[in-house]
Formats: sequence, structure tokens, C-alpha cells
Amino acid sequence: MARRTSDVGVPDLSRKRVVITGANSGIGFGLSTRFAAAGAEVVLAVRNTQKGADAMARIRRDVPGAKLRLKRLDLSSLASVAALGEELKDEGHAIHFLINNAGIMTPPTRAATQDGFELQFGSNYLGHFAFTGHVLPLLRAAGTSRVVTMSSLANRWARFDFDDLQSERDYRPGRAYGLSKLATLVFARELDRRSAAGGWGVRSNSAHPGATVTNLQITGPTQPGASVLYRLTRMVNRVLYRVPWLWQQVPDGLLPALYAATGRDAEGGAYYGPSGFGELTGGHAPAKIPDAALDRQDAIRLWETSERLSGVSYPEVRQPV
Repeated sequence: MARRTSDVGVPDLSRKRVVITGANSGIGFGLSTRFAAAGAEVVLAVRNTQKGADAMARIRRDVPGAKLRLKRLDLSSLASVAALGEELKDEGHAIHFLINNAGIMTPPTRAATQDGFELQFGSNYLGHFAFTGHVLPLLRAAGTSRVVTMSSLANRWARFDFDDLQSERDYRPGRAYGLSKLATLVFARELDRRSAAGGWGVRSNSAHPGATVTNLQITGPTQPGASVLYRLTRMVNRVLYRVPWLWQQVPDGLLPALYAATGRDAEGGAYYGPSGFGELTGGHAPAKIPDAALDRQDAIRLWETSERLSGVSYPEVRQPV
């Protein structure tokens, strides 16, 4: 595997277990390969198990002897989230790393999850909130564990509207996507606060990949009824991807998340992104946290709302200041 001067040195992760959502492509696939190469047992949690099986075969070509497990997880279904949570708890193996990575981006028209939530808020954020809650006992069983929840530069233009979290009154694709990614960042920081207050032993932080070429950019336009937009998006992307300072490939784009998960000095509650201009490309570095993610009362309200919507409750802790 090629190494770059900006690369992250990953320690020996033998006898460690990592669960990665959306592990069959893009950042999730790249992280799965890196964790496997470091000796970890990697659980690929994916919606499409055939694509997951194909991803496992590709990883094994690069990492012979990789320890891989395939699990089905549809983050747009709270029943699927709960089912995998129970399956993992029944297996009883501690989870040392959880990478909340899977996502969908900008469906052109408002769509809903199986539980009736706006698709991006429900899948990108609420599904991960619920899944992390279900496997929290396994994260705590590791003694010390890390949770990395992926966000996006799009969170910079988002604001919380608690009267319209589901974009029922006003659905705009980019606005809804940015909101879901603002929520993931706030969740990561609040999870770390609660873990510290409750002594859970979970270090939670967040990362974003900047402008990295993955299939995320076309997940929205591939939704039913969007074939024209899909073709247009592909055409525009082919042009944009040729701008070298604007885009990077997955091996570089995964570095902030890899550092957040495995870096010795990676901090709980921190946010990491690319080190270059505008946090678009480059190695890992602390990322700018938008003002909308710093409001403590918003974080508490989002947490309480998420517990109510998902039906998943975390342990009670004294509220950190």
C-alpha cells in the first residue's frame, strides 16, 4: 500500500475490533482496508451485502489474511439498526473502534426513511445516533474505545430549526444534507462530554474528508426519478475532478478519520479535516468547528429529541457544564 509524507502511522491493532458503517465503498472501504492492514478485525456494516462481499474480496487481495466480518445494516430503518445492535451484543465481542461513516447526499426531492424521517437526517444522523446507543455496552466493554462520526464541510452553512428538523415545510437538498452533517458533529462532541461525565471510557470525535472523490456525490441523484440529474451530476463532476487543488482521492481523504480513530494525540470532542486550503485537500489537521455546533443548549435539545425520535436511550449522566 502506497505511503505518503502526510500519512497517518497506525499502530498494531491485532486483537482489536472495529465496526465501520458504509464500508463497501469510498472512505468506509479505504478505512476498512487500513484497519485490516493493521491487524484489526473489521466488521463491514453495509446495506447491500453483495457489494459488501465484493468489498471484502478486494480488501483480501490487498491484505491477505485480513480478518473481516460482513453484517447488514440499513441506517434508514430503526428496526435494522436495532437488529444489528442485538446481533453484535449477542456475539459479546467488545468494540474498540466505531466509525459512523455511511451517508446519502442531496436527493433532489424529499424522501423518507422507513420510519418516516427525512432521508438524510434519518440515515446520516439519526440511524448512527441509534446504532451507537445500541452498541454502547460493547464500546464500554473495550475499556477504552473510540467513536468517529463523519461530518462534512457542508455543516458550515447549516442551522438547527427544531420546528422543522425533518424539512417538511422547506426541503432543499443541500440544506437538509448540511443539517444532517451539523447534527453528526454535535452528536460526536456531546457523546464525548457525556462519556467523560459518566465514566464510559469512550472517546468520541468527528472528522470530514474535505473534497474527496467518492460515490457519495451521486447517492442523491441515483434516487428513483432522478436519472436526468444523475447524468448531469456525473458530467459536472468529471470536469470538477480534474482540478488538482480542489479534489483528492480516497487514500488522502480518509486520513482525518484515520487519525481521529487511531492517532495517539487525537482528542475527544475534537474535529479533524484536511490540512490544505479551505480544508479541501491535504493531510490531517484540526478542523474549524462552525458556530452552530458550539451552542450547548442546542446540543442538549438535539440529544433529547434524538432519544425521543429513535426510541434509544443512553445512560443518564449529570449534565457537563
